[in-house]
Amino acid sequence: MTVKQLSLPELADVCLELGVPGVGLWRAPVQEYGVEATAKLLRDSGLAVTTLCRGGFFTAIDPAERAEALADNRRAIDEAATLGTDTLVLVSGGLPAGSKDLRGARERIADALAELGPYAEQHGVRLAIEPLHPMYAADRCVVSTLTQALDLAERFPAHQVGVAVDTYHIWWDDNAPAQIARAGAGGRIHTFQLADWTTPLPEGVLNGRGQIGDGSIDMREWKAYVEAAGYTGPIEVELFNDALWARDGREVLAETAARFVEHVA
Repeated sequence: MTVKQLSLPELADVCLELGVPGVGLWRAPVQEYGVEATAKLLRDSGLAVTTLCRGGFFTAIDPAERAEALADNRRAIDEAATLGTDTLVLVSGGLPAGSKDLRGARERIADALAELGPYAEQHGVRLAIEPLHPMYAADRCVVSTLTQALDLAERFPAHQVGVAVDTYHIWWDDNAPAQIARAGAGGRIHTFQLADWTTPLPEGVLNGRGQIGDGSIDMREWKAYVEAAGYTGPIEVELFNDALWARDGREVLAETAARFVEHVA
């Protein structure tokens, strides 16, 4: 998503040129290119698929909407398995229209995980609950902290459900380092993602993730937390940023790799 202006073949080519060993994929471009075709492209390129994003949106009250959400998540699990990644990232969903019941929405997430966890396990896929910054709680994700994400995840086996640690969403939370340690002790850190916090936020706030090094987050500090918790998996950079998307994608990817070396590695 950081360089969504690149086609998947272009993305594979630039990753190989830069020595980037893997990519985290989003479902829309994969579906457009073809799931099987994407799997073959990346397999032939020698690139690992680190995660697939996104499943989730479990909070609907209407039975038909809920059934469709579960069906779509099963499709997402199938896609992840075909692509060869063991991790499906979940954005859990916001409040249904007219509802103010955060606790009820979170319980519906747990109900969905109870149904999907065994299905994911059968396909060799783990579900990673990603807490999103509280500004998204109403419309996108009622899970706002790692504490809330782990309280949900720990109802299920770690090989079924864990968490995604994303600097953009948790850097402000004094409790997050202890929760990273908690997640690591339980084997529940399923992915680690980076994006910087820059202000002012754009209208709509969704596409305001800053390039590494441009904002307020100490990336090495957060990398140290996940490493101390025992995480040894891939580190992803996931930037939603209109200014980056308007630039040449190859240039942006090269810049992102250089920033990773400068500010993280």
